[in-house]
Amino acid sequence: MDLSVVIALYNEQDSLPELLDRIRKVLGAPLDESTGSLPEYEVVFVDDGSTDRSWDFISAQSDKDPRIRGIRFRRNYGKSAALFCGFETASGNVVITMDADLQDDPAEIPALYQMIADGSHDLVSGWKKKRKDGLFSKNIPSRIYNATARAVTGIRLHDMNCGLKAYRREVIKNIEVYGEMHRYIPYLAKEAGFNRIGEKPVVHSRRKYGKSKFGLSRFVNGYLDLLTLWFLARFGKKPMHIFGLFGSLMFVVGGIIALWLILQKIYWQSHGMPFRSVTDQPLFYLSLLAIILGMQLFLAGFLGELISRNATERNHYHIRERR
Repeated sequence: MDLSVVIALYNEQDSLPELLDRIRKVLGAPLDESTGSLPEYEVVFVDDGSTDRSWDFISAQSDKDPRIRGIRFRRNYGKSAALFCGFETASGNVVITMDADLQDDPAEIPALYQMIADGSHDLVSGWKKKRKDGLFSKNIPSRIYNATARAVTGIRLHDMNCGLKAYRREVIKNIEVYGEMHRYIPYLAKEAGFNRIGEKPVVHSRRKYGKSKFGLSRFVNGYLDLLTLWFLARFGKKPMHIFGLFGSLMFVVGGIIALWLILQKIYWQSHGMPFRSVTDQPLFYLSLLAIILGMQLFLAGFLGELISRNATERNHYHIRERR
């Protein structure tokens, strides 16, 4: 199989006929002009628990065309779950994801396919260079979000959350998309050892039917998910390195302060100088708090190490070649 197009959708019954028609027109021509051969492709629709007639359309098309495949969730689980199941089902050497709302242009598929097929990239992310969304509702927040993502992940993409992406088959089979981590698939790929990540400016269109399924809360959730990914990538298999470090520092600093206050009081008392009782000083209680929190952090790191050592994937590594 040359190509799999994976489309996660939720209540997009009005967009699906036009989207599929445009995909068929694009894939009805050779993707590689040098060979002139028509691509062997499949389109995998993942219905994320739609309540409209989206599944009726997918089911009818699948009955008529074996290249159209469908997965239907019993309820709405989210885009990450839909992509995960779509990736498991996809069998193409190149996998392209796109949204079902007609904001992604299927005419971009050949160029994205070639960037993966020629072996120069593991993953190519679309870049909505000229967005058609509202300036304050999506445009400016998207720029802030992407700038933060670039700073944290080190991946120089202008639009990390663009739904239009192309992957080498090995990428999607070696990453796990869960929760709301679909926003950071390039980072997941990088952590799995796929470093050839590029981007391509793509045409972005206004939504033609319906309304967006994502609210402003996605920016807050996206920020928290980014921190989660960064933390897990750095300390997921070595929690003691962070909890133990900060716990030890707090314990030592708190202990030094408490000891200094006690010795100071003893010195002043032995020399007949006026002194304050140690328990009358707020700094003493702050030092005790630091000692207690330091012990808790250290124990949290120790428990994290025990859990990590007993995890089934503690020795799960991404292998490129085996002979």
